[in-house]
Order: sequence, then structure tokens, then C-alpha cells
Amino acid sequence: MAYELANRLVIGVASSALFDLAQSDAIFVRDGDQAYRRYQEERLDDPLTPGVAFPFIGRLLSLNDLTGAEDPLVEVIVLSRNAPDTGLRVMRSIAHHGLQITRAIFTEGRSPYLYMPALNMSLFLSANEDDVRRAMAEGYPAGQVLGSAYTEDDTQELRVAFDFDGVLADDESDQVMQRGGLSDFQQYEQANSITPLNPGPLRDVLLGINKIQEREQQRRREDPSYAQRVRVSIVTARGAPAHERALVSLKAWGVTVNDAFFLGGIDKGAVMRVLRPHIFFDDHKPHLQSTAPLVPSVHVPFGLANQDAMSTGEPGCGSPAEASRPSPKQD
Repeated sequence: MAYELANRLVIGVASSALFDLAQSDAIFVRDGDQAYRRYQEERLDDPLTPGVAFPFIGRLLSLNDLTGAEDPLVEVIVLSRNAPDTGLRVMRSIAHHGLQITRAIFTEGRSPYLYMPALNMSLFLSANEDDVRRAMAEGYPAGQVLGSAYTEDDTQELRVAFDFDGVLADDESDQVMQRGGLSDFQQYEQANSITPLNPGPLRDVLLGINKIQEREQQRRREDPSYAQRVRVSIVTARGAPAHERALVSLKAWGVTVNDAFFLGGIDKGAVMRVLRPHIFFDDHKPHLQSTAPLVPSVHVPFGLANQDAMSTGEPGCGSPAEASRPSPKQD
């Protein structure tokens, strides 16, 4: 019988999100494909060091002990532009670090995100901005891991933080803010306070995490000594009275969070310094400038704000200069 991915949280991860590939990419950009291949072959048994998404992926996979290897809650699949031979170092590094990842797709220079629907994926993580933007343009949920702090700690907890608008929700309200300012936004949200927003690109990721939390609650009922490991927060620039529509939307979608930070424009970095999530998703790169030095941060290029950034050529947001650079082979 074929292995089924339905009813599991399936994450696609590029090696550029999972490991630190700065040195490998520099070889490819400076010396070309053949030098890159030799470099990887010579270092097959030299494990790559953990990257931005490593704490999130490792802890997420550890939750499969709730059901056992025969019926895992989480499946992580490598989606890589590497050729199969150069991808061998990635797979050996995965084994070295003890990550339970056994499935991979290597597409030698081609964007691998097209395989997301075939594999029931709720998210694709990569450091390759072009791949992430193309995936989002096709309607596939994706995030670009930034040059963020790699944070590891000695707890078993998995802390995940989401922005709200443009991440868990669509950008309907954000469009009002972009076009009319804060006053128009507040009036719009008050007038629509009981109307749920449409789900955004990462709503299904939260839904999958909630299912894991439900399994944890079941385990705790069976074993009161079990300490629940997963904690989910929203960290949003919304403040009162706009907080009501966010909560109404979460309830309508059938999802829950443990913490909600309605910051009303306060710098999110101040909260991240205390919250210390293992991953934080936001659709506005300026918000991530203060969080990336502190916690693993992911840009979700969704909605009007990111379309405007592309059209104006804003650095780091899909500008023509970024698009013209050689795309690293290794990801």
C-alpha cells in the first residue's frame, strides 16, 4: 500500500533553509558549476552546519513520538535545486544531525515548488527569494528564510509565532491600511468587526499545528505528567479595537493560538526578545529587520504590500537587481 500524506502536516524545505550554505553558494557564484560539484564531492562527509529553519524543523519532527514512526504527524521533504549527486551531502548532513527526513526531490537547477500540491504540502521554506515568490504567485504557501539568528536552546518546547494580516489572514484589511492610513483602517475594522477575514497563505499551517496540539492534549489526559511542547502565538501590529476581527476570524476558521500580542505598532523585536520563538512568519520585511537578529525569521511575500515592493524595486523585495543575480545552485 502506498504511503499516504493526507492528514499529516507536510513541510517542504530547501537545503538553504535547513543549513548554512553561505560558503557553498559563494563557491558556485565565484567559480561556477563544476567547481561547486567538486567542492561538494570533496566534503561529502563534512556535515553542513544548522541554518535558520533547523530549530523549527527539528522540533517539529520530534513531535512524531506522539504517534510513532508508523503513522507520523509530521512529514518533512527536501525540495532542492541540487542535482542528485550534489544533494548527497545534504542527505548525509541530515542523517548526521539525526533529523528524521527520508524523502527528497532534487531538480538540478529547476524550481522544485511545483511538486507541492502533489505532496500535500502546507508550506515551502527556502532562502531562494525567487523560488519563494514564484511559489506564492502560483498560490502555493511559501516563506523566505532570512539571514536570521540561529537560536537553539535546551528545552523541548516548540514556539511558533505568526503575524496576522497577510500571513494567517488575507490582506484585505492591510490594503485599506496601505491606501488610506491608520484612521481608515480602524474605521473599516470596526464596521466589519463580526465579519471573518478570508484565510491567508499560512492558515493551513496553523491548522496542522493545532492538530498536533490536540494530540498533545490527548496524551496529557492519558498521562498527566506529560508537558505540552507546542506553543503558538500571533504577534500583530493590530491594536484595539481592530483586535476583535482577528479573534473572530480565528474562531471562524476553527484554529486557536496560545498567545496574542496586539502591539498597535510597537516594534515586534521587543516582544521577540522575550518570546524567543523558534520561527516567526511576517509578510512585511521592515518588521523583520528588528526580529531577524534575535530569532529565526521568515518573509511571506503575500499581498499588496509585496506587489508594491516589487514594482518600486525596493532592495531585498524582488527588485530587478536581485532578480539579475546568479541563483545559487545549492538550495
